[in-house]
Amino acid sequence: MKNTTKYNHFSKSDRNELSILLKKDYSLRDIAKVLKKNPSSISREVNDNSVNGLYDPEKAQHKAYVKRLYSKYQAMKIRENTWLERYIQDKLVLGWTPEEIDGRLKMENNSQTVISFKSIYKYLETPFGEPFKKYLPLWSKRKKKRKKRKKKVIEGRIFIDKRSVVINQRARCGDFEGDTLGVPKYSKTTLAAIVDRKSLYFQAKKISRLKEAMSAFKELIVSNDSLSVTLDNGVENIHYQELSLPVYFCHPYSAWEKPYIENTFQRVRRFISKKDKVSNYSNQELSDIINNMNDTPRKSLGYKTPKEVYFYERYNQPIQLQLFNFQCCA
Repeated sequence: MKNTTKYNHFSKSDRNELSILLKKDYSLRDIAKVLKKNPSSISREVNDNSVNGLYDPEKAQHKAYVKRLYSKYQAMKIRENTWLERYIQDKLVLGWTPEEIDGRLKMENNSQTVISFKSIYKYLETPFGEPFKKYLPLWSKRKKKRKKRKKKVIEGRIFIDKRSVVINQRARCGDFEGDTLGVPKYSKTTLAAIVDRKSLYFQAKKISRLKEAMSAFKELIVSNDSLSVTLDNGVENIHYQELSLPVYFCHPYSAWEKPYIENTFQRVRRFISKKDKVSNYSNQELSDIINNMNDTPRKSLGYKTPKEVYFYERYNQPIQLQLFNFQCCA
């Protein structure tokens, strides 16, 4: 007579009872009768879920749970059938959807389901199917989209096209470019800085976060009797009216339109590398770096220093060159 017993997974109570019967030296066939399971199932359970040759019901339960979970996650029905996996991969490359693959296989096999489209989607979430996700026609729409932040528009901007000839030709000292130094992702402290377009005289102030930039610019601009300043379109510059002097803006994504501050920051990197935290530098150390840069002769200035040129041209004040013993960053 054919055995028509419906297959059921071993439950926790089944495993507890199996363990007791094994300890009482029941045969696998007798245990199968008691648990109403096939002897081969009992044999497989004992062989697969024993640990170090001993069958412990708690360990067997956990081992079976992990194995089943892993099996589901890896879409093993596809992985275990080389032909089926290759068929699915080939059709995905051709642009077929999982639904189309499912339907076609069913049609080719006398309306018998071979693999459901849900299983194919699960397979695509495994390391084996991941490379084929890109062939899904609507995959780009399936990807989780990041919420885009609304970029604040700086109202009333005057672009550098409107700057006077005297500023564009660097005919005087007092016209500055301003920006903040880029920092590593794990740090917020940075430098708000300005540099004179003609003399390359550089000033900077440490700030603990970007929103403090405008206050720092204001302090630097006032203390240096600035005549104008050119900024980029960063959100930190949205309150530029607080500066109370002509402010000009580069065109969006055109950092090259303020070349002097960009070049100055490259020089700053000789002392503070990109991986360094500005917060690790004291105000005195930063002041020494700034003074060192302002007291370094520049070829474009006829080997005069930025400080000499700035103070002489603006205030007719000769400057005594100071030398600082400073080492560049590694």
